[in-house]
Amino acid sequence: MNAAYRALHEAAAWLDLSARGRIYATGEDRARLLHAMTTHHVQQLQPGQGCYAFFLNAQGRILGDVHLFCLEDRFLLDVEPETREQLYQHLDRYIIADDVTLEDVTAALTAVAVEGPRAAGVLAALGAPAPEALFHTALWEGRRVSRLSFTGAPGWRIFAPAGEAQDLARKLEAAGAVSADAETARVVRIEHFRPRYGEDIFDTTLTAETQQTHAVHFNKGCYLGQEVVERVRSRGHVNRLLVGLEIDATEPPAPQTPVAAAGQEVGKTCSAAFSPARGRVVGMAYLRVTHAAPGTELEVSGARAVTVPVAGPGPSAGY
Repeated sequence: MNAAYRALHEAAAWLDLSARGRIYATGEDRARLLHAMTTHHVQQLQPGQGCYAFFLNAQGRILGDVHLFCLEDRFLLDVEPETREQLYQHLDRYIIADDVTLEDVTAALTAVAVEGPRAAGVLAALGAPAPEALFHTALWEGRRVSRLSFTGAPGWRIFAPAGEAQDLARKLEAAGAVSADAETARVVRIEHFRPRYGEDIFDTTLTAETQQTHAVHFNKGCYLGQEVVERVRSRGHVNRLLVGLEIDATEPPAPQTPVAAAGQEVGKTCSAAFSPARGRVVGMAYLRVTHAAPGTELEVSGARAVTVPVAGPGPSAGY
């Protein structure tokens, strides 16, 4: 158990998230466009508020996910590194007569996460705000701090000019935060059963299959892919669901490893990792609805597995 892993469980750690994509949307029609292109109610957001949403194609499949932050004169889109360029082009393609300008600010604006049970104390030691409501932002000396967790531990994200990255890291460490590498952060994310686009959610996935209902506003009116979302909701049925798994093993299964019930395949794994805190493997999988209820006993590569719920956007209740 390394120091960063222990800090994310017991104290505070900081994560370099500069590789994630960051896009500004400005112009009078920015809220209307993003409202029409995502699954959440963007037009009701006020400056300082935000949300988590999906971008869909016309067939209702998920092209990517986004943390959307409503600022005073623009929106900030925080997206996965792998989807940044695709989502930029996707949005740009739908700007026809709209007064909207997109700007990729990934290189100019860095992002650092501060997470763990003592993360709020680290921010307080620096004189930084720590918004309580999810996705809410507050200004801090030219930076922005948002209530947002990468791992599922209590956390906040700081958006700052890229030139301040090293100085910000030094300040966070001086205030008690330990540097956490990407693999350690991934393990803790999976321990919290926090899905990630590209590992657990894909461009073949329907919104209902993810069990991330907080990403979808069902009374917002038309948006790209909405007909499929509403059709699935009205029928009240999908064939598979994303669930968490606790597996009695020490080696995580590879993605797409079959999950079985009574010798019959009922799904396939997604991301997985060994959890030092639990002493077993944790992961996520898409399972047939008939086998997705919490507490269902299954088998992965000969090892006993039990289903647990996947997490929403807030901090996990525990390990």
